[in-house]
Amino acid sequence: MVNEEQRTTLIEAAMAIRERAYVPYSHYPVGAALLMEDGTIITGVNVENSSYGLTICAERTAVTRAITAGYRKILAVAVATDNAGSPCGACRQVLTEFAGDVPVYLVDATGNGRDTTLHTLLPDHFGPEHLGS
Repeated sequence: MVNEEQRTTLIEAAMAIRERAYVPYSHYPVGAALLMEDGTIITGVNVENSSYGLTICAERTAVTRAITAGYRKILAVAVATDNAGSPCGACRQVLTEFAGDVPVYLVDATGNGRDTTLHTLLPDHFGPEHLGS
């Protein structure tokens, strides 16, 4: 369970890291923050590429940083955009690999937005539990 202090800190981390996004093409900076089991917050930003298909989203950047640091379980996610936009489908699927039906906080540049859950964003999700063995 995520408490209010953790929620606030997670949202603030997503909003702050957003400034580091590399977005020369879309001009749509995104910051993501993941709360890990031990309370650590791992952040990421979107990094665009002139070959658009090679762009990586903030959420997937944060997940790869978390895995590289040795983490495997996400407890909550915060995403900060200009307009409280939701993670793309690819990011939702990658987050599902390392999180259950965790809280997802979607906020705009001023910190306003909405709270949802990962399974609400990705109903009928496909995860490791579906592979058997």
